[in-house]
Amino acid sequence: MSAPVLETVGSEEARQQLPALLERARNGKATVVTRHGKPCAAIVPVALMEQAVPVRGPTLAALRGSGSGLWGNDVARAIADARDEWVE
Repeated sequence: MSAPVLETVGSEEARQQLPALLERARNGKATVVTRHGKPCAAIVPVALMEQAVPVRGPTLAALRGSGSGLWGNDVARAIADARDEWVE
């Protein structure tokens, strides 16, 4: 079974036909937008995008406190020392 052929439109045409392209996406059809003949973006149904985007891992906030004690008792001094290594 071959992959479905995606409709392709130039960027200017996409700008002029955005409402119709959004309706196509709402109906489950993806459209590739090109610039100078090269693909640069896609207008896709949200469900399709959610399948393609990998699930994100933990945020940086989840790591808060995980480096506790890493810099010693005087964090400001440790950072200054590290910075001074590169200045000298």
